[in-house]
Amino acid sequence: MSDVKPERSRVTNPIDFDKAGRQAGVLRAPLSRNNSGWGVVEIPIYSFKNGSGPTILLTGGIHGDEYEGPIAISRLAHTLDPARIQGRVIMIPAFNIPAVLNDTRLSPVDERDMNRCFPGNPRGTFSEMLAHFLDSHVLPFADVSLDMHTAGHSFDSALSTNMHYLADPERRKQTMAAAAAFGAPYNVVFWGVDEGATFTSCVERRQIISLGTELGGWGRVNVEGVRIARRGIDNVLKHFNVLEGKPDTRQRDGSEATRHMMVRDQTCYAFSPAGALFEPGNVVGDAVKAGEPAGWLHFVEDADRPSIEVRYPRDGVVWMAAGPGRIKRGDPVAVIMTDYDDRLAAG
Repeated sequence: MSDVKPERSRVTNPIDFDKAGRQAGVLRAPLSRNNSGWGVVEIPIYSFKNGSGPTILLTGGIHGDEYEGPIAISRLAHTLDPARIQGRVIMIPAFNIPAVLNDTRLSPVDERDMNRCFPGNPRGTFSEMLAHFLDSHVLPFADVSLDMHTAGHSFDSALSTNMHYLADPERRKQTMAAAAAFGAPYNVVFWGVDEGATFTSCVERRQIISLGTELGGWGRVNVEGVRIARRGIDNVLKHFNVLEGKPDTRQRDGSEATRHMMVRDQTCYAFSPAGALFEPGNVVGDAVKAGEPAGWLHFVEDADRPSIEVRYPRDGVVWMAAGPGRIKRGDPVAVIMTDYDDRLAAG
């Protein structure tokens, strides 16, 4: 927990994070409109506190078309008994409410991807203002951040937790242990295409344990993704002794352990060389080989243009598979993960 006084936010918060018991309220983010000069956007927030113990921050809905996290966190917010915990749990099930209500990745207010706006700016656009509030006025209370995502409309994803590679071996060990306790089929240590302005990067800069999820996608609610999300939250609370009990990490195939994977660099990404209708060759979780077809680009509006085959760049397992049928040049159509190797990850 940081002692640095943050720059004042324009977002108002009714929750006293130091108060014991259950609190529920709404953040009020100002949004001046043509028909409401003093209008606000209301964002539900919850705090549960009892005894002594770490603070777990649960966030969902930073992207509005990712449903499993908001569902799982909301269910917990309405069922958790504060007398059962030791520590504090802060929950914001659907932080980017304008995007959540609009069913879009980007905010309809400013057309920004909030997860590319951190650490934010209290005097910036709406998404930047919200990002600043979360980073500066909520995150400093946390010891552990669990930020729940899916692949939205962009991809389908293998059910997984994810984390960045951490140079500090102790923090890396702690984060991977938390991922194993969450109990998704996979945990992916990854280097993304554009990570510097993400919430995860802000959490890591504050030396807080940061765990993300990718629990489905293709613009629908994944039934197994919701189950893994809900169980995984309980598992994390148990792992950090906020709740009593042992994490349940059993997988559908009978195995007990999460499989640790990595996406080391952009050689794991298959990018589309043209805009077209994409036909995928595999589904997430499939083992594939370099040179095999990831899918085909079909130019259905051009009678004389032949289809193009897009190939996998390397051996591995499909972590992400393209979601929308029509894609643009430069869009990734698949992301390949390989078994985690600490020596290769550090290279």
